[in-house]
Amino acid sequence: MLGVAFSIGVLLALAGSTVAHNCVASYHVVSKMLQQLEDSVKPGEPPNPSVLLAMNLAGAPNSSVQNQLLQEIEKEAVKRAQKDMTSGEVALYVLALNSSCKDPRHVQAMGKSIDLISILQEKTDEEVASLVMKGVPKTTLYSVSLDALSLCLTKAGGYQAPSVILAKWVLSPDSHLDVDTRAVAAMAMACAYSHTDLRDVRELLLKALRNVTNGFLDEQEKGHGMIGNIYSTGLALQALQATGKFYAPREWDCAQAFSVVYKHDYQLSMAIAQVLPALAGRSYLDVVSPGCVKTSMYPSLQPSLSPNPGTTGVHKAPTIEVHYSIINKLQGKHFSYTTSVQVPSGSTLLKVLQAAEAEKPKIFSFQTEQTSWGPMVVSIHGLAANSNDRTYWQFLSGGKPLQEGVGTYKPHDGEHIEAIFSTY
Repeated sequence: MLGVAFSIGVLLALAGSTVAHNCVASYHVVSKMLQQLEDSVKPGEPPNPSVLLAMNLAGAPNSSVQNQLLQEIEKEAVKRAQKDMTSGEVALYVLALNSSCKDPRHVQAMGKSIDLISILQEKTDEEVASLVMKGVPKTTLYSVSLDALSLCLTKAGGYQAPSVILAKWVLSPDSHLDVDTRAVAAMAMACAYSHTDLRDVRELLLKALRNVTNGFLDEQEKGHGMIGNIYSTGLALQALQATGKFYAPREWDCAQAFSVVYKHDYQLSMAIAQVLPALAGRSYLDVVSPGCVKTSMYPSLQPSLSPNPGTTGVHKAPTIEVHYSIINKLQGKHFSYTTSVQVPSGSTLLKVLQAAEAEKPKIFSFQTEQTSWGPMVVSIHGLAANSNDRTYWQFLSGGKPLQEGVGTYKPHDGEHIEAIFSTY
């Protein structure tokens, strides 16, 4: 595991960065999360650029795992960027490559070379065109925010128009943007603000940035350290790290926010990847600052210890009963079905869905797709989500949307989970 040398290394690495109020977590917390990220990289699984980005921003030492992940990211970019990736995915790949001192304009793998910046510019133009013509992006405003941020940080063209659009959305009383989107949009707008001389654009961006950052501070006060939920808080903390001048002279109580993070046992690598840069006093805006210099001042990450085998006795976990409903009142033939299943205590919601399908496969059949946030349900009872229709399956408990995915959320005994076909 990382030791005292790591803490010294972090402090040295942060000496040249812009840190709001010296908000940096203890090296114990940072090193534990770095180890979790390294352990999450599995051969044969799709590479996650957010993991590499977070490791680089947090000052992780070069390791065989990082090099392996970088190579897989380069291969994936060459294979899929042009045809299969959304603009937001391409943007994350650009950020990850930049953080690894790799030029995204010349990504080489398998004997081929692509210009990832040109691909991102094309896809961003499609997002902007959709926003202008239809009033909605081709994908999501979260993706558009990543697009604008990546293009701005690489000093490529095409970031100002989406930044202006994001500012107008932020300032619209009817937009209701989620915390994740506002956080990345804030970082994108902060970058655009520092790179434009147009007075009207700067005034618009300044107004939007003050709106977002002060809104986050208000939400943190009301949530006793939480901004949105435990998973959206990570990106919000990054935004507050990077945009202190836009909410000054107001102070950010980063200790309160960090204490909330310390109390949560993060398991999802994507969640860790979003909160870790903030805990190390960094944000996505630090990808190109203070320059691209990789050092070897840190000790190598060590493989995690083998789990304690425990006792040899076999203990059967107690079971719980979970009520599960699937509801469609949106498209085609409407339906509403409910069942109750028994699963071992501590089971995830995915286990509940599997138990329901096993008992009544003609009714509760479902399909999932693997994402960086874990398995995502894309179809239930033969009804599939569709990005063109902007439809998806939303899971609720007590009428409130779940804050975790089916692969991590653990229902309690007697809980009623509803899967409702919805629009976004």
